Amino acid sequence: MHSDVLIVGAGPAGLSLSIALAQAGLTSTVLDQQSEAALAAPAPDGREIALTHPSAALLQRLGTWQALAAHEIGKLHDAQVHDGPVGPQARMHLDTHAGGSGLEHLGWIVPNHALRRSAHAVAARTPGVRILAGAQVTRVAVQPGQAEVDYSLDGVAQQRLTAPLVVAADSRFSAARRQLGIGAAMTDFGRTVIVCRMRHERPHGGTAHECFGYERTLAVLPLPDDPASGAPLCSIVVTAGSADAATLLALAPEDFAVRVAEQFQHRLGAMQLVGERHAYPLVAVYAQRFTGPRCALVGDAAVGMHPVTAHGYNLGLAGVERLAHALAEARAQGRDIGDAAALAPYARAHHRHAWPIYQGTNAIVRLYTDARPLPRLVRQLVLAGANRLPPLKAAIVGQLTGRHGTGLGAVLPAPRG
Repeated sequence: MHSDVLIVGAGPAGLSLSIALAQAGLTSTVLDQQSEAALAAPAPDGREIALTHPSAALLQRLGTWQALAAHEIGKLHDAQVHDGPVGPQARMHLDTHAGGSGLEHLGWIVPNHALRRSAHAVAARTPGVRILAGAQVTRVAVQPGQAEVDYSLDGVAQQRLTAPLVVAADSRFSAARRQLGIGAAMTDFGRTVIVCRMRHERPHGGTAHECFGYERTLAVLPLPDDPASGAPLCSIVVTAGSADAATLLALAPEDFAVRVAEQFQHRLGAMQLVGERHAYPLVAVYAQRFTGPRCALVGDAAVGMHPVTAHGYNLGLAGVERLAHALAEARAQGRDIGDAAALAPYARAHHRHAWPIYQGTNAIVRLYTDARPLPRLVRQLVLAGANRLPPLKAAIVGQLTGRHGTGLGAVLPAPRG
């Protein structure tokens, strides 16, 4: 056996898992087709990740939070949800005062490329973690006594790695998951997400906005001020149909900025595009199972979420923590970590956590993008009810902060040294 666990995919989920396993005394080999340079210094991809309090705590225990720059960590103080055109008053306002959470803010927001960079930096220097960059995985399979991964590296003839367990962590369109014979239910929303950064005149106050415009949804997420100029920045997330998205992407940068500012009723004043616009197809994925004999799925390979409720990355980290805990428990008991019974607690717990969030998020998307009169009335009733019923608003805030429904604690030991 070349290590305790083979991990296919060196994204944040795969690398975080490798670090968590090392802290639990297990070794891992992480394979990814990207080059070492691309893994060490990922290019900005436009995506900004909202992190809950449990997720931030886990990243701190892994040591990756400390590898982030100060200007890469922003705070989400509150959120406003708008149904239809943005008016002078938000239809629903969410902050930590709801339900007396005792928290200072809802969560944090960090660029995706920064999370990838910090995860690689820590994993690369962690004893017990081996990263094979530029590895073209050609085969992932399980046998009664071992898991196997075949790959080629820098044109060298195909090689084989073996371990008691293989973990697929290679995106929601996971090739490793498919080779393991695990299917997935996919929901293609037929829409495109456009993400970018924008500079604006007025301060955002740390407030996130979700504006459901039926044909086009707009999210405005507060970012730390530009470290060079001190200008306020925000992340813009536009969800639109394919034709509308193509039109928006074809606009000149200044025209695109005007369109966004108009949809947001110029609340932040004049806006200016910073960097590139990035577009992604909107497809949600839920694997038919999260484990099997000598195999497991984590991150988007297990559950790929619609971004509207900002649960995807946090759900992936929760899965990393649960799987690492299950494997550490099995090893402590002298059991085979690839045995189906050893993996079952992770699969059960992660499904209980992920399934209602996944289905609830998809239901929200369907409800808030339907312009028909009845769904519009239901939306108004939901928002009005949340404003008038403190327990309901507290439950929503609990989900946003990660304090409700996660069942997570400090199940991993603190980083050594």
